[in-house]
Amino acid sequence: MTEPTQHGPIDWLDKVSDRMASQFRFLIEADRLKMVIRGSRIADGSRRENTAEHSWHLGLFAMVLSEWAVGPIDLFRVVQMLVLHDLVEIECGDTPLFDEAGSTTQATREAEAADALYGLLPLDQSHAFRSLWEEFEAATTPDARFAKAVDRLQPILLNHLVGGGTWLDYNVDVERERSLTCRIAEGAPALWGAAEAVIADAAARGWLKPAISMNPH
Repeated sequence: MTEPTQHGPIDWLDKVSDRMASQFRFLIEADRLKMVIRGSRIADGSRRENTAEHSWHLGLFAMVLSEWAVGPIDLFRVVQMLVLHDLVEIECGDTPLFDEAGSTTQATREAEAADALYGLLPLDQSHAFRSLWEEFEAATTPDARFAKAVDRLQPILLNHLVGGGTWLDYNVDVERERSLTCRIAEGAPALWGAAEAVIADAAARGWLKPAISMNPH
């Protein structure tokens, strides 16, 4: 969770319509996303990325890689999902993919955050944005599956670029990494092929532990 933003007076909102004032309040609140720090480092390894940077990068991933999506997608809807989906982290912070304890309460915490944040908007936009967020979370439509695919792909590339990143932080093995990211194939099989190549190279370099054998002997 981030601390409330310290900003100047916003009494000027009384001079605009109620609808516009609600929209501006939401946008001002969204600025707090820039203060949410994620586990992943930026590509030069100098610091961790913030969630606003992450959301921007995912939108760019979708624009550049949309040709690899399964079937036709609505790119505008995909980018909308990617811009909106992590706003909940303003209230509950980032839950790293490998954080097993955090993941047990993640859905509840994020649903409560979505109520608070999207509830700042006029009713029509609140419903529309919340619906896009829920579609992303469910990941059952072609648009949402592709959005999920790039959301899983980006950290893989960053981890490799910095020589392990959160893989080393959480002592991740190849088997676990593949099990948590294989849903990339549901939205873009070709991108999963690329991800597997990156994962295999990371394992060869020792940034991912070898898969744990299920054979006790």
